[in-house]
Amino acid sequence: MDFLVFKPMFLSLFLFLSYQTAAEASKLSTQSFNFSNGASSNARELASKCNWFRGKWVFDPKYPLYDSNCPFIDPQFNCQKYGRHDNYYLKFRWQPFACDLPRFNGLYFLEKWRGKKIMFVGDSLSLNQWISLTCLIHSWVPNSKYTVFKTDGLSSVTFEEYGVKILLYRTPYLVDLVNTKAGRVLKLDSIRNGRAWLGMDMLIFNTWHWWTHTGRSQPWDYIQEGKTLHKDMNRLIAFYKGLTTWARWVNRNVDPSRTKVFFQDISPTHYEGRDWMEPSRTCASETLPFFGASYPAGPPLEWVVVSKVLSRIKKPVYMLDVTLLSQYRKDAHPSHYSGNHGGNDCSHWCLPGLPDTWNQLLYAALFS
Repeated sequence: MDFLVFKPMFLSLFLFLSYQTAAEASKLSTQSFNFSNGASSNARELASKCNWFRGKWVFDPKYPLYDSNCPFIDPQFNCQKYGRHDNYYLKFRWQPFACDLPRFNGLYFLEKWRGKKIMFVGDSLSLNQWISLTCLIHSWVPNSKYTVFKTDGLSSVTFEEYGVKILLYRTPYLVDLVNTKAGRVLKLDSIRNGRAWLGMDMLIFNTWHWWTHTGRSQPWDYIQEGKTLHKDMNRLIAFYKGLTTWARWVNRNVDPSRTKVFFQDISPTHYEGRDWMEPSRTCASETLPFFGASYPAGPPLEWVVVSKVLSRIKKPVYMLDVTLLSQYRKDAHPSHYSGNHGGNDCSHWCLPGLPDTWNQLLYAALFS
């Protein structure tokens, strides 16, 4: 769905969500939590230390952090294997303005999470990040025994020596999509999938991209809210309602003393060159990041929805606010260099590549 469709609805969306103060927006941009006691940290104190999500991309010849021979990389993301010859996109490191990110240490990660279960929950962007994390860890223990399990809905990589299991639960909307007599129904207030997420030591959630699908790529026939079936509705409002259902699930089911919860913020697409002031281009022709002081398109409206929902959640959820830093990376998509994704893919990300930075930020949040 073209994002221009959403822009005339900007005012009505804000009326629907209610007024968000500048203080709320500031809090969300630097949000962090003390997982040991479940209390949110002071945003001003955190900002005085460092905001990891505001910075710039710098060239670093030591990158990437692993190579394309990682045994877990899906053909969809293995750009080097499927014909991409430029490699500058592999050589950029995220540099926060006020500090340095801690160096990712896969051995330290395994030792600290020995015997634990980590689950990514979401769509193919969760798949992107799940593979990235397993490859980052594997690069530190290349001779360590591992097992891989894959089904349509659930996959896992287990590092046997450490008892660390990293799982992926595929559910594009987080809320339930079910087959009924009426047809395929997206249920905005149902989240029975959540039974599979219980008992995890860490949960990393993601959703958005499938909320925009229309036509043949739309996997539902109706949207259900309560007992009412809708043929369609404003997708941002539907997203807000579905995400609010997820927030209620977290409030009811997560024990902060047992489980750390992250929400992976909106992963941007780069199909429209006008977003970075080059209207005739897409990601397919890009080999360098955007280096301007601010991204011309500004924050996407779906980012506003995520920020609003997370500002109201009662349990501690750490927002990995990767939207802006990912907007700069118009160069980092598979485009035509994908093993099993036809056409021009400006939604997902090459591996090695940008999702490695998402996991460096996850690492920083866990261990700093």
